[in-house]
Amino acid sequence: MLILGLDPSLTCTGWGVVRAEGPRLSHIANGQVATDTKASMPERLLHLHDALIAVIETYRPDRAAVEEVFVNKNPKSTLKLAHARGAVLTACGRMSLPVAEHSPRIVKKAVVGTGAAEKQQVQAMLKVLLPAANISGPDAADALAVAIADAHLGGH
Repeated sequence: MLILGLDPSLTCTGWGVVRAEGPRLSHIANGQVATDTKASMPERLLHLHDALIAVIETYRPDRAAVEEVFVNKNPKSTLKLAHARGAVLTACGRMSLPVAEHSPRIVKKAVVGTGAAEKQQVQAMLKVLLPAANISGPDAADALAVAIADAHLGGH
């Protein structure tokens, strides 16, 4: 089972693909899709959508897992995140990819064992769980964590 994990952001969306065979996980690929902050919102969302379509076409995952929106203190930031999630979910829908959504707390608990884990703890566990992975950056690391959590949760 190939699982595409996605960590949506308008600035830089992370993605990661893992293979889950029973309890065994292996790293397939990961990356980040950055958008041009000077481009218009429609252009940025289209770029994000098209880049994720290319990832899905390349790796042909069986399902996707997306981190749920958490409400920021800044409503404008939350709205931008929601737009990015819309582009991510639309790309999955266009490719008929089933999508599970997981809260950041559930992802941390599934990967580290506690929902209050810090980013550094999650990244340290990724090195243990996927030792061969060369992770592209923090957004890709978050996406791999989402994919791993989904594997542990069985897509629920």
